This record gives sequence, C-alpha cells and structure tokens, in this order.
Amino acid sequence: MMHIIGTLFVGLIVGAIARMLLPGDQKMGWTLTSLVGVAGSFIAGFAGKALGLYQEGQPAGWIASVVGALVLLFVVNKVQGGSSSGGGDKPQA
Repeated sequence: MMHIIGTLFVGLIVGAIARMLLPGDQKMGWTLTSLVGVAGSFIAGFAGKALGLYQEGQPAGWIASVVGALVLLFVVNKVQGGSSSGGGDKPQA
C-alpha cells in the first residue's frame, strides 16, 4: 500500500515539474497531472531497461521520469487540442 502511495506522490511531483517546463496552457487537473507523471515514469523506466540503461528493479531516475512525463504531456495536450506554443493566438471571449 505504501508503494502505491509513494508512486502516486512521485508521479504528482514529476507531473507538476513537467507542466511547469512545458510552455503553453495545460488545462488538466491534479489527477490527470499525477497520472501523466506516473505514466511518464513508467515509460522512462521501460525505455531505459529496453536500451540497457537500467537494470530490473532500478528506478528510472528523476530526470528520465520528467522527460517521459514531458513527452506524454505533449501528446495529451495535442490530443485535447491545446496549444503548447504559448503564443496566445486564441481571442478572448
């Protein structure tokens, strides 16, 4: 149980860091941010193991987790139809 809570807490932090680093407005709540962070950590760990950078049971590391979350956040932002350029070209109503 503590492992799951720890993973969600790390995912929340990684997701928040990724949201701060990605330009533009990401319209998502803390739940989706946490899920993006957890999924980004998982993707980074899987890719690191597949490339031989990590051994089984080792964490992917914070930097790789943030990079994985950034990639996933970019994809989620594009699927939602958001702008990651931060240009502000949408007129205000």
